[in-house]
Amino acid sequence: MGIAAEAHNVKILGSGSEFIVLAHGFGTDQSLWKHFVPYLLDDYRVILYDNMGAGTTNPDYFDFERHSSLEGYASDLLSILEELYVHSCIFVGHSVSAMIGAIASISRPDLFTKLIMVGASPRYLNDVDYYGGFEQEDLNQLFDAIASNYKAWCCGFAPLAVGGDMDSVAVQEFSRTLFNMRPDIALIVARTIFQSDMRQILSLVTVPCHIIQAEKDMAVPVMISEYLHQHLAADSIVEVMATDGHLPQLSSPDTVIPVLLKHIHLDIEASR
Repeated sequence: MGIAAEAHNVKILGSGSEFIVLAHGFGTDQSLWKHFVPYLLDDYRVILYDNMGAGTTNPDYFDFERHSSLEGYASDLLSILEELYVHSCIFVGHSVSAMIGAIASISRPDLFTKLIMVGASPRYLNDVDYYGGFEQEDLNQLFDAIASNYKAWCCGFAPLAVGGDMDSVAVQEFSRTLFNMRPDIALIVARTIFQSDMRQILSLVTVPCHIIQAEKDMAVPVMISEYLHQHLAADSIVEVMATDGHLPQLSSPDTVIPVLLKHIHLDIEASR
């Protein structure tokens, strides 16, 4: 394996001719997809990797300049695909990774047959005529809490994000991966994500997009899915799931897995 693949803990599983790349969001790692992966192995080559800064990656590889923008993560993704000689893939990105995949697809649309965006948002901060879900004061308090007592913040944030109490298996799983992040890196990553504004790139995305959104998500208001649908230049389709929380792959796998499989197989053009 090459340098990028090794640094990102790349795993390639399954036996098929078509590649599927599974990418996780903030506070998690590739284990986020553990319920979903078994359904793909017979038909696809599945590429799993960890975003730089995840607790499973070597913090020495985290570049505080490169990884202070989503473009840095998109470059990482393209480096991985290049090292693995992947010429075409279905990309499934959760949360921030949906936008990372979108950025990567602008410079290399030939590498992506479709983008499946789960819980995606181009901007988390409210703006004039735009509801992202957060005011700047909300984000400042979030960053202060991470900086002052990371473990305490994790304990409060995990059940809010997942949509459950601390006793639930999904909350415990998210708490584990969140705790694994180095606090100073977690703060940089959180700032990079929550202060990002990717609205201007949506008109440059030409790869078909499948937008999958939870009905109730504290991080991404449900109307964001429609905003993406209206502003992406690419053909797109929206499905809102009757799930609660930002990590439905962990909290509601029985609902999410059939939806993901449907969109992997669905051709937007043919379905019209």
